[in-house]
Amino acid sequence: MEEGTGDSENLRAGIVAGNSSECGQQPVVEKCETIHVAIVCAGYNASRDVVTLVKSVLFHRRNPLHFHLIADSIAEQILATLFQTWMVPAVRVDFYNADELKSEVSWIPNKHYSGIYGLMKLVLTKTLPANLERVIVLDTDITFATDIAELWAVFHKFKGQQVLGLVENQSDWYLGNLWKNHRPWPALGRGYNTGVILLLLDKLRKMKWEQMWRLTAERELMGMLSTSLADQDIFNAVIKQNPFLVYQLPCFWNVQLSDHTRSEQCYRDVSDLKVIHWNSPKKLRVKNKHVEFFRNLYLTFLEYDGNLLRRELFGCPSEADVNSENLQKQLSELDEDDLCYEFRRERFTVHRTHLYFLHYEYEPAADSTDVTLVAQLSMDRLQMLEAICKHWEGPISLALYLSDAEAQQFLRYAQGSEVLMGRRNVAYHIVYKEGQFYPVNLLRNVAMKHVGTPYMFLSDIDFLPMYGLYEYLRKSVIQLDLANTKKAMIVPAFETLRYRLSFPKSKAELLSMLDMGTLFTFRYHVWTKGHAPTNFAKWRTATTPYQVEWEADFEPYVVVRRDCPEYDRRFVGFGWNKVAHIMELDAQEYEFTVLPNAYMIHMPHAPSFDITKFRSNKQYRICLKTLKEEFQQDMSRRYGFAALKYLTAENNS
Repeated sequence: MEEGTGDSENLRAGIVAGNSSECGQQPVVEKCETIHVAIVCAGYNASRDVVTLVKSVLFHRRNPLHFHLIADSIAEQILATLFQTWMVPAVRVDFYNADELKSEVSWIPNKHYSGIYGLMKLVLTKTLPANLERVIVLDTDITFATDIAELWAVFHKFKGQQVLGLVENQSDWYLGNLWKNHRPWPALGRGYNTGVILLLLDKLRKMKWEQMWRLTAERELMGMLSTSLADQDIFNAVIKQNPFLVYQLPCFWNVQLSDHTRSEQCYRDVSDLKVIHWNSPKKLRVKNKHVEFFRNLYLTFLEYDGNLLRRELFGCPSEADVNSENLQKQLSELDEDDLCYEFRRERFTVHRTHLYFLHYEYEPAADSTDVTLVAQLSMDRLQMLEAICKHWEGPISLALYLSDAEAQQFLRYAQGSEVLMGRRNVAYHIVYKEGQFYPVNLLRNVAMKHVGTPYMFLSDIDFLPMYGLYEYLRKSVIQLDLANTKKAMIVPAFETLRYRLSFPKSKAELLSMLDMGTLFTFRYHVWTKGHAPTNFAKWRTATTPYQVEWEADFEPYVVVRRDCPEYDRRFVGFGWNKVAHIMELDAQEYEFTVLPNAYMIHMPHAPSFDITKFRSNKQYRICLKTLKEEFQQDMSRRYGFAALKYLTAENNS
């Protein structure tokens, strides 16, 4: 199809908007009047599209917004987390379960790429709250170039029995002359496009809209057999029978960029448009002589820093938000004159988080031994992803610390990689940049929280696991009875200083490389204490797992049950971020067990920005020491007498 109600694969959306700006008197929208927007959204990719649409709406808006999202379970999980962590003032979001609505429309065969979700706008009168009188419905592939309040104001222009505000279709689809034997559904003239709809819900309910569209669909399907453009076909068939239902919106409220579009006849010059609709399956690659202008407008919002949209609407009281109030309370208790204020503040920063940025599929293993590799990274480590995927075939949970623009670079990188596109069991969670520190432990916690397996391998992005480690760990889980014991299985860590390494295929090969000096035990040259308790001398000849004791500054890479403690968020950037976690595991009486036939190798890279700060900035080192001491005091409070050894060990080290 070259024309349609437009969303990208298996998704569909509708958002609410309002106000028309023709010449003459403008109907007024009250200063703090809430504008209601409905969007249908399903799947991973649709969730990305919704964010760009929402950004374009937030950028121009001056009114409180209430988004009504008809979402499947995937989109709800993604978007609920996104809005909770976005914390935009004067924005409310409610979710409605799209999967529960399937039975309402599943009897209608639909050939459109939006699938069953492409029909759900038909049931909004039933789905949305009974006291909601009007709503703007938007597809996910819409971009706003003006204040949505202008569209909301158009409701005031409805007269008589007008209950639907729609823009005429800007292609010849419904004229039926696109190709030989082309038989579109019935429509009034060119028909109407349902990418942007104003719905007068209260009147539609009184008119028995539900009955009206069902009878029309049943009648037409006897001859047509299926819809080609999802809900749009049925809306048009109803309008053909009842033309009085429609208020025709000016064309600039839905400039349609499908392949055979006549939208150029709509805008006299490129500034005279308000809503752009990418309603071709080709999306940004659509043919249009002004496509560069439209694409640049779209990319502006795609890459726009969403944190800048957390603007207060002055004069409009926001609904009390418990999370926001708690955050303000915690921040107010900090001393801004404290030299470590910025460190302490980072612990309470709420980073906007977009879970499952790419499509994700995972089938749980029947034997309950499955292990997920957990890691975090920023843009400068993207090149490690393909190598890790080649070494580890199991599920992976990654938290990526990126700006909005970097997230789009990452998307292009991933989509251009055969290795990454060949893997559906890698979950990419974007945590958006904010503040001056790298929130390493927050990232680890985000990646850990969304592990779907019973066990997790807490790794770092610069390490390549040995070939076959995934299967070996699953066997070790059974052998060491991890399900019923509190154990942390240690994977011994090594490093190479060579950028081109012939990766050892076995322990024997690794030992000979150690002897030749092409490999070293990890951090042997700079921080021996971090991994010394692993006891590499014993590991060389070990054939069975062996237990080791915790020592000060121990920071091995471990496999643990999914219910292990989180990382402590006070540690940001470089220093003590893993040490504190291992100390907590020891305090909770985890046994540290070294695996005799497992290993991982750290690949060389330029020093990170944070380690450079640690080495060069005296205040950074002072604050890290202060945070360390405070953490140890917290440990004493939580674990009592058992935690004394951490203070003693620290003083002796």
